Amino acid sequence: MSSTAEVYDRAGFGAPVVRGARPALLVVDFSRGFTDPAYPTGADMTEAVLATAQLVATAHRRGVPVIFTTIAFSSPLEGRAWLHKAPGLAALQAGSPAVELDPRLPRDPADTVVVKHGASAFFGTGLAALLASCGTDTLVVCGATTSGCVRASVVDAVQSGYGVLVPRECVADRAQAPHDANLFDMQAKYADVVSLADAEAYLAGGPETSQPPQDSPALTEVTT
Repeated sequence: MSSTAEVYDRAGFGAPVVRGARPALLVVDFSRGFTDPAYPTGADMTEAVLATAQLVATAHRRGVPVIFTTIAFSSPLEGRAWLHKAPGLAALQAGSPAVELDPRLPRDPADTVVVKHGASAFFGTGLAALLASCGTDTLVVCGATTSGCVRASVVDAVQSGYGVLVPRECVADRAQAPHDANLFDMQAKYADVVSLADAEAYLAGGPETSQPPQDSPALTEVTT
């Protein structure tokens, strides 16, 4: 029987993303409600948060637009169907500490915070218009969770015409199995899953700006 990687390779998945010259950095839902294990929806995402903070600092130095997102509900009608399926998210109430961005992330006054009521950073928000106004052609996506809001945002980004990079050190989930499986699937179909060092070099305008490294990660079997 063929391995998963062989099946995907035969189907023609996993080609490298073409990297443009106008990137933006999207940090999805690294709010206290997700990164602090004291919250029902949270988990210890320290390593991914600190890696993302490093990437945000690089973006600031190079003048790359940085957009943060947070989920915040101010009405029972917002996200009603989603909250019925995942009632724990109801703790993410507008104005509460749970929806504040993780304080370990360096924020600049020029950064934008997008408030959303769904999984994708694009759904029901002004993100698409914001990226268009910046002339963005490539999106570097970090955040939480890998299997939820990150994946949803990545899928919408590629469907909107953006090349997408996902630094593996900068995304996190509540459990390892869905994290690994969704990194595999995003690498196959929607994005390049890259290292933090590669993402930093790209945002800094290094030699990797237009093309991915020749040893872009191949599809790897995921075991759960």
